[in-house]
Amino acid sequence: MKKKMLLLNTTVLLGLGGVLSTPAYASTIQDMESQKSQIQNQRQDVQSNIKAASDELTRLQAEQDQMKAQLERLTLAEEENNKKAQKTEADIKETSKQVDQLEKEIKLLQEKLEKRNDILKDRARSMQESGGNVEYLQVLLGSSSFGDFVDRALAVSTIVDADRGILTETKNMQDELKTKQADVKSKLASLEDMKAELDEMTVQLAAQKKQKDALAKELKDKEAKNEELKASLQSKDSSLANEQSTLEQNIKDQKAAEEAARKAAEQAAKEAAKKAAEQSQKAAAAPSEKADSPSPKAAPKASSNDVAPTSAPAPKASNVVTVGNRWIGNSAYVFGGGRSQSDINHGLFDCSSFVHWAYSQVGVNLGPLGSVSTETLKHAGTQVSSSQMQPGDLVFFDTYKKDGHVGIYVGGGKFIGAQSSTGVAIANMSSGYWKQKFNGRVVRI
Repeated sequence: MKKKMLLLNTTVLLGLGGVLSTPAYASTIQDMESQKSQIQNQRQDVQSNIKAASDELTRLQAEQDQMKAQLERLTLAEEENNKKAQKTEADIKETSKQVDQLEKEIKLLQEKLEKRNDILKDRARSMQESGGNVEYLQVLLGSSSFGDFVDRALAVSTIVDADRGILTETKNMQDELKTKQADVKSKLASLEDMKAELDEMTVQLAAQKKQKDALAKELKDKEAKNEELKASLQSKDSSLANEQSTLEQNIKDQKAAEEAARKAAEQAAKEAAKKAAEQSQKAAAAPSEKADSPSPKAAPKASSNDVAPTSAPAPKASNVVTVGNRWIGNSAYVFGGGRSQSDINHGLFDCSSFVHWAYSQVGVNLGPLGSVSTETLKHAGTQVSSSQMQPGDLVFFDTYKKDGHVGIYVGGGKFIGAQSSTGVAIANMSSGYWKQKFNGRVVRI
């Protein structure tokens, strides 16, 4: 009987131990904990990517701010160049009217002079027929042209007053004709320069509009991609967070179920032990044996954190070759620009005003800012051979006119200047467009 009770106790305790160990539950929780750990690792990766994306978005935002500022400069430059083009067109029309008027006046003067010529010929012929003043006749016969005749005749003191009046008026007409012809020639030359400049401005405006449109599109595309990237990462993180939350709830529910089962098993074990003890006491009054139940294992824990990198700003340049680098990508070309502090603050230059500004930054004055031009700059220093060209020398190009563009040689076959299509930029003068336009003029300041 004692052996039977001992066997019963052993069976009950073995059964209790099997219930309390709950291998099925432990396996399920372990799997879920493993899944949870994997999801946490994935979230860490995603959050790391989100941080990297945020850093990139911050960098791109700064780049976008720079692009917006450049877009504003290009818009301002376009407006200024449009005004300049409109003024030049108006000047061309006004100069053309003046040229037309001068040509009409010249034609009238020429007609009057032809009539005066006929009158003087008649006077000379009449005097010759009547045996008039010999000196006067010699003047007529010795002159090489009508103009020369008038100049000679006025020098003859014995000419009658009537003839002298005619000759004086004729001389005045001739002088006026020469003045008007010289004026027409000057205005026509000015007109040609204005037309060439207007053509250059038309090309420049088209290039600036193209650049502005491309910049606006690039800005819009980047903004859209940034938003798309941010939304995608946030969506993925949210999805992983939901998955993690679901697993954590499942683990919690599973642990609660395990705890309830453990407590039920303990209660059943106590009741079974009590019943076995009672039966044992009744049968043999033998002491009952107790066994310790295994305690449940604790769940593992895990956590991690990341740190962001930092960057340092680049140093500034300090000489004439590199001082203008600050305007690369931050400037725009404006005909006649760069001659006021407002223009300079906004990075609005033309080629000659940029050169003037660059040299002023290293303490060299190239004359009054308001009147600086390629024409004044080519006389600002010493002419040197292009074979002796050094960094800092001024280099000149024949664009819309001779010496129409100027820049600062930086070495290596390149120069920095305010280019019409790019604003301040470094360009290659050893090949392509600028090589064709370089006229060999080099000025050392």
